[in-house]
This record gives sequence, structure tokens and C-alpha cells, in this order.
Amino acid sequence: MSTLAQVLDGMTKEGELYEPLADGAVRCFACGHRCLIREGRRGICQVRFNRGGKLQVPWGYVAALQSDPIEKKPLFHVLPGASALTFGMLGCDFHCDYCQNWLSSQAMRDPKSDVSLGFVRRITPEKMIAAAMDVHAEVVVSSYNEPLITSEWAVGVFKQAKAAGLKCAFVSNGNATPEALEYLRPYLDAYKIDLKSMQDKNYRQLGGVRQHVLDSIQRAHDLGLWVEVVTLVVPGFNDSNEELWEAARFLVGVSPDIPWHVTAFHKDYKMTEPDNTPARTLLRASEIGREAGLHYVYAGNLPGRVDEYESTYCPHCNHRVVRRSGYVIMEYLLTPEGTCPNCGTKVAGLWPEDPARVRRGGWGLPLPL
Repeated sequence: MSTLAQVLDGMTKEGELYEPLADGAVRCFACGHRCLIREGRRGICQVRFNRGGKLQVPWGYVAALQSDPIEKKPLFHVLPGASALTFGMLGCDFHCDYCQNWLSSQAMRDPKSDVSLGFVRRITPEKMIAAAMDVHAEVVVSSYNEPLITSEWAVGVFKQAKAAGLKCAFVSNGNATPEALEYLRPYLDAYKIDLKSMQDKNYRQLGGVRQHVLDSIQRAHDLGLWVEVVTLVVPGFNDSNEELWEAARFLVGVSPDIPWHVTAFHKDYKMTEPDNTPARTLLRASEIGREAGLHYVYAGNLPGRVDEYESTYCPHCNHRVVRRSGYVIMEYLLTPEGTCPNCGTKVAGLWPEDPARVRRGGWGLPLPL
């Protein structure tokens, strides 16, 4: 029986986000680790490796493929109510103890995730976009594992998506490099980034560096991508008032129009000691975001328990312009120009040109493909 490594190594091609070095090693630019990878060795992500002085990268498969509500990403200011064809591969450059997708993300790192081999299926970009059209998706999203480490595959898919008139998005930990963002920019519309903590020691525990993520948020915004930021609020890890204030002030400094989603932790994978995040903590974090000057703050994972923080309000007159319940759009009032119908203020985001076509109601559940 083939091992997971053998199967994945057979579905690769030469990458583009790297440079060859004189001694046969390569330097990978896909993520902030900038791994120096010698012949026969792998990067931190385990799925990018050096073969014959060339960087081999994942290509031609998915380990997850389904149609999700765009609100599940969560992207609240990108075509509300739209279906998002969402795909993922295997591997990650972080090792978060609370990862909810650890069977995919920790493949090649945690032996317990070897069962993820059963998720793998070969596919072409063309077939993926055909599937997107079948489910009437308006957005194609790379998610589930860390998309930065499979950027070449994402671009291969996104080229086909763009040709079909679809928008494209990343759901990422934000451990990017300038090279990766420049590479992705021609094909990417929106970028959801996790801001996991404002303490570098916490990021080191998860396998990253805080400054890399802060730089990515700023750089993605400067490149003109639509950016939304998520902070999973974990009791005892990043839920102090001081840290939440620091995160909110940082985002305001980039742009007060960046939506900030504060979401509830629940026990998962290796992190089972902290209590699940209560609604009152999300409400406290949301109020901090508003007080810091952010125009759009959302509380997630606890639908019906977070008051007004599921919906979008005009930053000028506070008129509710998008009413949500979980992942479902209940009411959509923005004009075709994306302005508040009450006062005419522009609400930041990527809005549909025809509000009448916004899908309202329904179950708001994923559709496996």
C-alpha cells in the first residue's frame, strides 16, 4: 500500500515561488518561513520538497471540495448570500493545537492524520470550475488547509475561475511573503486572514511569527485586496482586554473599514483545557472593536447569542443594511452602488450589482461535491 507521502509526491509539479541555489538547495517563498530546502528534504509544510534541485509543489488534487455559503469563510462583505466553491489540499506551515481541520492541515506531520489519504482525489482546474458552474457559485475559495503552501495550484484554479467571470478568495493564516502576495494578486479578490494573537510568544507556540501576519494584513490591503480578519478568541490565550484592544487598534491603523470577526473557540484537537468561549466574551471583544474605531465588527460561531454583531450596519447612521442569522442572509438593503439606503454612505466591500439577486433565507449549509 502506498504511503501518504508517496501518493502526494506523485501529484506535484515544479513550483514557481522559489529560487534555486548554487549547491542544489532551493529557497521557497510560499510562506513566511522561507525554507531553505536541500536535495531530498521537505519544507516545514512537508508538502513542498526538493527533487533534483527543483522545488516540487502540490498539484492536481483536492482533499476537500464543497459549495459553502460565503458567510462561512467568513467573508461578510463579499457578495452576501453567494455560494463559494471551496477547495483544500493537505498540509500547513503552522501546527495550531486547536485546529478544527487538523486531519487535513497536519497531514505528513501528525501520524493520526494519515487517514486524510482517503480524502484525496485527482481533479483538474477545468473540472473544478465546471463544478462551480453546476452549483451556481459566484466565488472560488482556497481554504481548509493553508492555501499559501499550495499557491501554484490555487493560481491554476483561479485562472480558470477568472475566465469564467468568478471572484477568487483565500482563507489563510496570513503567514505570507511579499513574493507570494504579488504572485497571487492578479487572480485574488479577497483575502481572509487569521490574526491569532498579538503576542509573539503565542505565535511561536503555533508555529509562526506575529510580525509576518501583521505585515501581510497591511500589504494585502495596500495591494487592493479586500481583507477581512478573524480572531479566534481563546480563554486564557488571547482574550485579555489589553490584547483585544491592541488587535483592534492595529486594524484601525491599517483601515477602519476592515471587518473584524471575533469568533468562539471550542475544544478541539490537542487544546482541550480552556473552556469554550462564552457569548459574553465575544460581546466584550466586539465592543472593544467598535470603541477602537472599527466600522464593522462581527461575533461568530454563536448564532442568535451575540445581539447585533451578526449583521452589518451603516458606519454613518447605524442603519442595518444586511441582517444575518448564522450563515443565512435574512435581509439585504444596500443599493446597487453599495450605499446605505437611509443616508447614502458607501459601505465598504465587494457588493452585488443587482441586490434583487441576493439569496435570502435557506438553510445556509455546505453542499459536498
